[in-house]
Amino acid sequence: MKSSILGFSALAIIFASCAGTQLPSEITLSKAELQDKIMGAWAGQTIGCTYGGPTEFRYSGTMINDNIPIEWPDGYIKWYHDNFPGLYDDIYMDLTFVDVFDKEGLDAPIESFEKAFSQAEYMLWHANQQARYNIRQGITGRAAGHWENNPHADDIDFQIEADYAGIMSPGMVNAAVHYCDEIGHMMNYGDGWYGGVYVAAMYALAFVSDDVNFVVEEALKVIPEQSRYHRCMSDVIKWHKMYPDNWEITWALCQKNHSFDIGCPDGVYRHFNIDAVINSAYILIGLLYGEGDFTRTIDISTRCGYDSDCNPASAGGILGTMLGYSNIPEKYMKNLRESEDIDFAYTDISLNDVYGMSMRQALQVIEKNGGKSDGETVTIKCQKPETVGFEEAFAGHWPKSLVHVNKEIRQADEIMFEGKGIVIGYSFFNGHSHDKPGFDPSYAAEMEVILDGTPIEKVILPMDENSRKPELFYKYNLASGQHSVRFNWLNPLSDKNIYIKSYIVYTEPSK
Repeated sequence: MKSSILGFSALAIIFASCAGTQLPSEITLSKAELQDKIMGAWAGQTIGCTYGGPTEFRYSGTMINDNIPIEWPDGYIKWYHDNFPGLYDDIYMDLTFVDVFDKEGLDAPIESFEKAFSQAEYMLWHANQQARYNIRQGITGRAAGHWENNPHADDIDFQIEADYAGIMSPGMVNAAVHYCDEIGHMMNYGDGWYGGVYVAAMYALAFVSDDVNFVVEEALKVIPEQSRYHRCMSDVIKWHKMYPDNWEITWALCQKNHSFDIGCPDGVYRHFNIDAVINSAYILIGLLYGEGDFTRTIDISTRCGYDSDCNPASAGGILGTMLGYSNIPEKYMKNLRESEDIDFAYTDISLNDVYGMSMRQALQVIEKNGGKSDGETVTIKCQKPETVGFEEAFAGHWPKSLVHVNKEIRQADEIMFEGKGIVIGYSFFNGHSHDKPGFDPSYAAEMEVILDGTPIEKVILPMDENSRKPELFYKYNLASGQHSVRFNWLNPLSDKNIYIKSYIVYTEPSK
């Protein structure tokens, strides 16, 4: 791989003698070099997302064989902006947070991020949508993402939107983690939060090292070793060393050892996995086996499957930071340049806008963390990674069974189960609500929940897609044993049905 311009620049002073294999204590860059890397981060993310867009969740639990072509036609990025702008949720979610920092400064309160996130017009899913619902219902801050309030706490959501934290914290891993803390815990916890923290840490380190192996291993130091997330990433690194020429073996070992989902109601005992652990592994496989080659990196990460637009977006953004905008291959930049002035959906921010926003924020973070900006150069005080606290979602819980119901709630029997937790899925009508006759976005069902014969809460179920509650009901940490759940629909309408689709029962993990 071509040596990074920062690694051997005449402007780089007090750099470690073995550049790329050791973290420097301090590094000086020209502002042009810093800007080039920031632009490379956003460009790489956009390109990777576009490259993998057509394959997203079309390959769940299977890799995309090399015989299956992945196309890159002219005008591709602009086509997605014009025809399917929702592809770029990775980016416009990031921009929500970048925009708040830009308007309110580095010390913007979490309430400002909550408001921007929960009131945005874009569609959300999984942990993000549960967090939005929670915030709108008054469950805010870290409680919104905590697993007892969010069955999707281990999902990929924060992982795909944590890029901002690493991009604004060049060389400053712990600063990147700081800017992940409150925002990431709005929607995720445990391994789900770690996914965003690890991605942000890799971005931060990619500014000061051109060694992919060093970046992925050094960044992993921020994750507690006892976590499932750390175990999986460590395995990927180990298997890469054992099988350096065959990413498919590492993929298969990940699938065998790390692909079982215990939290996400859409993934437990189903052929679907949006869990941060396995999808982070696919980012890592792309980076390690890509060996610094941009095309190979995003291609491998895409071919791993599952969330195969988000994973190459993260891998492409991290490598784009390392390479810099000026070193991303022209076959991708031709498409990118014709879209750089287009605002991303639901925003008034384009790539050309965010290049400048992130540069301003990075300069502020550099100065806030002991560095300095002097004329045309910046000096960064690099940070040795500090391990964050250990947290585990769904601790003491293991999915015992998935039971399909598919009955209208007024005709469904009382749900009897033996265990210590339950998550119940539902839909308005018998499918998605927004495309059915009788859809009324102003209506919200009020459902009394009766657990073990005692009314315990009134659940609000907005029909509006942006306000919806992903699951009908969930409860963890019950006393192990026999339980019952039934529902009393307090404001039924004759032209609307609510269907109980299925439920997951949790028990104690086996020893």
